[in-house]
Amino acid sequence: MTDAPEETPIQRALRLKKAALDAKPKPPRGGKFQREQAAGIQTGKSKPWMSR
Repeated sequence: MTDAPEETPIQRALRLKKAALDAKPKPPRGGKFQREQAAGIQTGKSKPWMSR
């Protein structure tokens, strides 16, 4: 388990944080959001009433 001989508390915290992030469910790939990003449309442009 000890891949590094001397792991600092900061390194340990970062490793645990990365493990927790990897365990989280990922957002679905594709869909409207990524289509808008690929087309260069700013997110929310399809809702003109949201702008001031």
